[in-house]
Amino acid sequence: MKCIVTGATGHIGNVLVRNLYKNGYEVYAVVLPNDDHSMIDAFATILFGNILDPIFLESAFREMDIVFHLAGIVEIGSGKKKLIHKVNVEGTKNVLSAAINAKVKRFVYTSSVHAIPELPKPQIQNEVSFFDPKLVKGLYAKSKAEATQYVLEQKDGPTDIIIVHPSGVIGPYDFKMSNTSQMFVDFMLGRLTAYLRGGYNFVDVRDAAEGIRLAAEKGRRGECYILSGSEITVKELLDQIAISCGKKKIKTKLAYWFILAMSYFAELYYKIVRQKPLLTHYSIIVLNSNYHFSHQKATDELGYSTRDIKETIRETMEFSRDRHLEKRDTKYRKKGLRRD
Repeated sequence: MKCIVTGATGHIGNVLVRNLYKNGYEVYAVVLPNDDHSMIDAFATILFGNILDPIFLESAFREMDIVFHLAGIVEIGSGKKKLIHKVNVEGTKNVLSAAINAKVKRFVYTSSVHAIPELPKPQIQNEVSFFDPKLVKGLYAKSKAEATQYVLEQKDGPTDIIIVHPSGVIGPYDFKMSNTSQMFVDFMLGRLTAYLRGGYNFVDVRDAAEGIRLAAEKGRRGECYILSGSEITVKELLDQIAISCGKKKIKTKLAYWFILAMSYFAELYYKIVRQKPLLTHYSIIVLNSNYHFSHQKATDELGYSTRDIKETIRETMEFSRDRHLEKRDTKYRKKGLRRD
């Protein structure tokens, strides 16, 4: 089977490329010019291009059996509105149109659980068949809802369409350092000294990638599948990171009203220091939203399963330490600076 992956150097993308290669697929990867692709060179044929270029896409998709569309901008801040819409919505339309024109058999779109309208706590949230950006909060969620609805509306066309909805992604092989990996790094550097209430549903990136491949192989045409993982509070997550790296647990809890009021100032601070944000207005609201997502449908129909969150946290910590902290230390040594 010949397949192509957009967003192939992203966190899920590079792990999916590895998964597909190990399962016997002939893998092609769409990579932006000048983007580091060393992490997938051994597993895929690299095609340099942009999902905003329809001509490139149609040429790249020719003779492909499956298109896995993962390329997009994940943003928890309040900026980049035009860019997010251009890439996440218009880019998705370009990719799907090119896949249909190239007569690709199957199109697997990676959406997000945030595209699903939130139900009141403590209701369990399952797959839905209609997506409306007006029913979700945040620029990222709205862009994914709009794109997901567009993709779903093409389900009766010539190309089989399957949609997957991962929850919060965590795990090793995060080469570009997402917001989540930034949290691990900050904890190990002693930058995190307090926690806030709330929690989230995290899925191991390797389980998400496996679920995406299974969706391509076993998913029903026009169906959506939630790829969620384990529910964990912020305190429990930080405690597990502390155990994994041998540091003291954080005991100070921030008042919700205080951290919410300071969130916009925090975003400004992160921009000034050029660091991925952790506590933005949107992320604080998400951590206190309903994160009870069921993956029962994916389990029943695809054979999807998840691993122990403690194993994931430990291996995320180890990768973040080895990849990002050592890289940071090397940079400082070359400059003759203190790393603290």
